Amino acid sequence: MISFDQRVAVLIDTQNMYHSAKHIHGARLAFEKAVDAVAGGRQLVRVFAYVAKSKTGEEQAFFEALQSAGIELRVKDVQEFSSGEKKADWDVGMAVDAVRLAEKVDAIVLMTGDGDFVPLVQYLQGKGVLVEVAAFAESTNAQLKVVCDSFFDLSTEGRAFLISPKHGHAVKELPEAKLPHLPGKGRDSKTRRVKVTF
Repeated sequence: MISFDQRVAVLIDTQNMYHSAKHIHGARLAFEKAVDAVAGGRQLVRVFAYVAKSKTGEEQAFFEALQSAGIELRVKDVQEFSSGEKKADWDVGMAVDAVRLAEKVDAIVLMTGDGDFVPLVQYLQGKGVLVEVAAFAESTNAQLKVVCDSFFDLSTEGRAFLISPKHGHAVKELPEAKLPHLPGKGRDSKTRRVKVTF
């Protein structure tokens, strides 16, 4: 059950959210609005976005937009292998932060559809933490939806947070649009930010 007295942290799997919004809806996700909605007026103690930095630095404007929205960045360099494959996996980093935050919050929102987080959800619940998932239902692992305490579907409940790249406003219909490459329930109450250290 959600209470306005709860202290909540939001951990954003940025690549997962960015690419899901792009491939499912042809749009971008307004991260700040989505975070406020999933926080639902509760005390927001930390918000982390896990991002990958390329050698070209093309994503710098995106990073600055996240930071100006009050979202803290966890940055990792993209690894490039001789095969041409690129990798910047943040699963372990997100899990470690979630475990470290568990004693300081009542609820953790994982903004991801990745099924690799199922064991983390179960571990946190065993520590008495509510674990909520906010993601696009179409790209969210079925087991992750089942094990979490609540699921916020960004494809339905979060439609107001999808931005059409052509028009720069919320998506009303599903547009077919190209995007530049970049690596709870909503309430009317204002989210209160209270930073904790760990």
